[in-house]
Amino acid sequence: MSMWPKSQEILKTNEQWIPGGVVSLNRKSDPNICFTRGMGSRVWDIEGNEYIDYQAGFAATFLGHNDPDITEAVRQALGNDTVLMGAGPTDLEGQFAELFCRHVSSVESLQITSTGSEATYHAMRIARAVTGRDHVIVMQGGYNGWHNDVACNVISSLNDVGPRVSPGEYPFDALSAGIPEVHKSLVHIVNYNDLDSVEYVLKRYPVACLILEPILQNIGIVKPKAGYLEGLRQLADEHGFLLIFDEVKTGFRHAIGGYQSLCGIQPDLSTFGKAVANGYPLGVIGGKKKYMDYFVHPDRDKRVLIAGTYNAFPLTTVAAIATLQKLTSPEHRVYEHVNQLGQRLEDGLNTIFAATGRPFHLARQGSAYCLYFMDHAPVDFHDIAANHDFALDKAYRVKLIEKGIFNFPLPIKQGSISFAHTVQDIDETLEKTEAVVSQLFQQIPHSQIA
Repeated sequence: MSMWPKSQEILKTNEQWIPGGVVSLNRKSDPNICFTRGMGSRVWDIEGNEYIDYQAGFAATFLGHNDPDITEAVRQALGNDTVLMGAGPTDLEGQFAELFCRHVSSVESLQITSTGSEATYHAMRIARAVTGRDHVIVMQGGYNGWHNDVACNVISSLNDVGPRVSPGEYPFDALSAGIPEVHKSLVHIVNYNDLDSVEYVLKRYPVACLILEPILQNIGIVKPKAGYLEGLRQLADEHGFLLIFDEVKTGFRHAIGGYQSLCGIQPDLSTFGKAVANGYPLGVIGGKKKYMDYFVHPDRDKRVLIAGTYNAFPLTTVAAIATLQKLTSPEHRVYEHVNQLGQRLEDGLNTIFAATGRPFHLARQGSAYCLYFMDHAPVDFHDIAANHDFALDKAYRVKLIEKGIFNFPLPIKQGSISFAHTVQDIDETLEKTEAVVSQLFQQIPHSQIA
């Protein structure tokens, strides 16, 4: 019998009016759980079950659910009769832009969108306008949004994309119907951490941009090899394409200056979202002023359109300002806290899984982590597809959910610690993980795990 009968009933009811029963089909999972409330590090479902949450809105609620400082800022804005006009500038968008640009050194000016996908869409448009070229390079295993250029090759089957090739590119494994074939021909998919394949594409096509998450965080945590991001920067300078960092997930979760401030590589354009407003719907595209000014280019044929009634929606912008203020507050020491918790979780998981004698690797960057059932740190998606035990990963996640530890029940999805998590949360997570591991490895023969 399901632990979540009310959730299943809601899904069934929704399906009468909403295709699939959910408004973003990425949220559909097995089990499907209807969550009704969140506070700090905890969430509650409609059945009344309580969970320590490591899903965090796909890593968006970095400060925790309903952070009191962000909530208070939004309440004050409501009390001040903040208005959506759709005409003229607002002081809020200017305050946010100034604050943002102070902290992200590669961003000289920015525009605000409602989602990260919109931000990556605009970034690629700018790159095409600047270079006069049409072709783009994206990563196998990366996720950069829902639009035609990037809706492909996230968690692909090797039957669809084929074995590893280097140098070379992979077939366009579309996430959606309705993408024209001629459009697919402009998109070139290569493996992350493979500079030779980038050069392979550059020799064959006029490339406008290369877009990537500087750490692949939609297939767990896959980090750049030494020299990889530096190599991309050099190739961009040599070949005249724009280097775009998609920091929608890595952004303010890892550092106030984005992951780019940690790796020391400055992209031409960057996109941000999720944690920038602690889960309120806001995206950012920013970069060098000479590129951003294509939004107001005097030549109409070179001008890039940006429009959106809800861009810099007042309540969302207030939340973003409050989020950046809290992230930079020396009183709260946000990054120190989450990094300490991340290390505590990593040490505990390493101890638990080392005792099993089975292959595993715990990948972590600050507050983001992923447990792989393979014996080394992955370097790209093909490495994961060939070596990770997806069935065990799924079973492990579901067992943890049943014990009140929630992360998305899809293999290789990132786990996210928030500022609201405590040492007690981490210790409870480790205690329940140890119980799950003991139970799981008793049920699954070693031959199916190794």
